Amino acid sequence: MRPRSVRRKTLFAALAATVALVSGATTVSAAPVQHRPAYLDAGKPVPVRVADLLSRMSLDDKLGQMTQAERGAITDPADIATHRLGSLLSGGGSVPTPNTAQSWADMYDGFQRAALTSPLRIPIIYGVDAVHGHNNVYGATIFPHNIGLGATRDPKLVGRIGDAVAEEVSGTGVDWDFAPCLCVARNDRWGRTYESFGETPELASSMTTIIDGLQGRSLSDKGSVLATAKHYVGDGGTTGGVDQGDTELTEQQLRAIHLAPFRAAVQRGVGSVMISFSSWNGVKMHANRYLITDVLKGELGFSGFVVSDWQGIDKIDGQEGFTAEEVRASINAGVDMVMVPYDYVKFIDTLRAEVQAGRVPMSRIDDANRRILTKKFQLGLFERPFTDRRYTSTVGSAGHRALARQAVRESQVLLKNDGGVLPLGKNGQKIFVAGKNADDIGNQSGGWTITWQGSSGPITPGTTILQGIRDKARSSAVTYNRDGVGIDGSYDVAVAVVGETPYAEFMGDRPAGMGLDAEDLATLQRLKDSGVPVVVVLVSGRPLDIAAELPGWDALLASWLPGTEGGGVADVLFGDYNPTGKLPVTWMRSAAQQPINVGDGQDPLFPYGYGLRYRRG
Repeated sequence: MRPRSVRRKTLFAALAATVALVSGATTVSAAPVQHRPAYLDAGKPVPVRVADLLSRMSLDDKLGQMTQAERGAITDPADIATHRLGSLLSGGGSVPTPNTAQSWADMYDGFQRAALTSPLRIPIIYGVDAVHGHNNVYGATIFPHNIGLGATRDPKLVGRIGDAVAEEVSGTGVDWDFAPCLCVARNDRWGRTYESFGETPELASSMTTIIDGLQGRSLSDKGSVLATAKHYVGDGGTTGGVDQGDTELTEQQLRAIHLAPFRAAVQRGVGSVMISFSSWNGVKMHANRYLITDVLKGELGFSGFVVSDWQGIDKIDGQEGFTAEEVRASINAGVDMVMVPYDYVKFIDTLRAEVQAGRVPMSRIDDANRRILTKKFQLGLFERPFTDRRYTSTVGSAGHRALARQAVRESQVLLKNDGGVLPLGKNGQKIFVAGKNADDIGNQSGGWTITWQGSSGPITPGTTILQGIRDKARSSAVTYNRDGVGIDGSYDVAVAVVGETPYAEFMGDRPAGMGLDAEDLATLQRLKDSGVPVVVVLVSGRPLDIAAELPGWDALLASWLPGTEGGGVADVLFGDYNPTGKLPVTWMRSAAQQPINVGDGQDPLFPYGYGLRYRRG
């Protein structure tokens, strides 16, 4: 149905014509009928709508669409319309107050209302790093990080997780997820190893089913969000495992190992691709026209839009802040939208000057806008710009937590089980639990949880591994002491939940040691001295250097970073579910072996794909 104002004008025109005919006038001078612009007509094909809107846009309109600002940089919401901003984002830890799903939805709708006051009423698209659930939001379901999902070898499950994450993201208004990370982690010293599904291109490619879940059958499906394949390309293969480092490989090697998952993502119709901070043979990816335009957009046929990483263009010359040369290089290389994220006025002014001087062709600006606007139309943002509150209640819902618990169960990899010490007994056993990660939601969730780096402690609701053990124990007695103090020979078994504490990106790089910390080693020694069988549950984002300690452990369960549903770990510890996980990465015999990967001829502690079971089937 046409808007009321249009119907009224049509009626007035008809009345004027009738009056003229009755009076015998030979000409009719009626007010012209105003038609709705084609780009606002949901019945027209998306390419037609895009072309119509582009024809109406000024240069400033187009430059704004290519600009993404951090929400914290918006001191006055009116600036969104003034500068025609096309996108906002929440970086890790950038949240409304209070940090609830309702507040997120209210915040999003407020920003969207501001955007719709611009003359062409182009809605914003809002992005977040929902990399293992809607992890910025307090109370959201936190799924295992990708390394754990890779251990499941279950693409269908991962697709269902994508669907659940999309619902929770949609319930807060947000329509764009900077996930999945399709890096192929080739050196476990890298601080982003846990963001990888594993060390082989085949495994990472198989897990692109998460894109199907995030985006639905089509982007216009209710509860769907735009997915992002990141970080293009080669960030998991940098020399020394240095985050934002240099991937020194031949083109053949780059294509065989690191390009393959992006090819799979493009084939699944992924809506956006984020560029890596890293370099390829000394050339920053944000300025690599060959890989972005020729390979990604040309050879692979990627039809979505390319977004930079956080201040990614600033790093092209290695200096603080961005220059005109960096803006020019990145846009001409094929970056369509720039995650500025703060100096958005300066960015728009700089890009305008580059276009007006002819150093960035107008055809490149139009191509970027065509790609961005296409996705906005496909998402239905012009028809449904505000939060679909029907999904708000799905944030942290029981159904999603049950799915996360299943993912935790399937991700557990049993690496050692001497004497059949596992599964634990539920009836009559005396169990001692210790370790800094036993009763800590923050530690078991890892980085990218509530904040960018994550943190220890009760940072969001969930079930700790200790609580999961207590819930399963029934009549078995469970005693807990973080440091292992108080254990004696009267206990039947000791469970040590140890490993890493949260980190993200370069803060997690380990150029030196990769072993357990002094606290864990002291705790384990107390348990071992008691003479009680010791079961180690290792909570970590990568394999750790444990070969020296392993002979003193009776069992070892790799739990990765399971997220908020620690009951899934207990499900496997007590044998309600058979451990079925398989190593998504090769487990080093010592850190000196890094990088170590399947097929490289090295002798690992545990090979890629290894995993024991209690029973067959």
